[in-house]
Amino acid sequence: GGRGPAMAAAPRWRERLFALYFLSHIPITALIDLQPLLPAGILPRALTDLLQQYATAFRDPMMLQPPEWFKAFIYCEAFLQLPFFPIAAYAFLKGGCRWIRTPAIIYSTHVATTLFAILAHILFHDFSKSEHVGPQTLRERLVLLSIYLPYLLIPLLILFTMLCNPHYKHVEKRKRK
Repeated sequence: GGRGPAMAAAPRWRERLFALYFLSHIPITALIDLQPLLPAGILPRALTDLLQQYATAFRDPMMLQPPEWFKAFIYCEAFLQLPFFPIAAYAFLKGGCRWIRTPAIIYSTHVATTLFAILAHILFHDFSKSEHVGPQTLRERLVLLSIYLPYLLIPLLILFTMLCNPHYKHVEKRKRK
């Protein structure tokens, strides 16, 4: 039989983008995103100051005082996503690794789902009662939204690639001899 679509090449520019996304996510998660879960005083002052400056500049009170549902997402990031980042980075840097398809589908679906909740909160929540300053105007909400948006768009691109690109879609069946 002909090998047809199974011979399709992996989408190299997208794989490089995904590798960069996962590689950059490791230090961001480890040094910034996990801070709300860690006991005070455990991290160097420079890192806690960086988070404080970010939260003030972009009016992101969720990172300084996360609601319980947001904290649950941070635990997911720590224990499900962070261990996956180096594996995914390796697969996409190497390129053409069909075995990453199912884990990448699970990852991207999970992350896109959490981001819908976060983005809805940013757009619609009344932050006026927040202890830390949250976005008040539509412009401030959109600026904060733009910080989170790549973490929705890139996982959606990963999902689309894993589901629709012929290289990942048609897993070759090995013939037994």
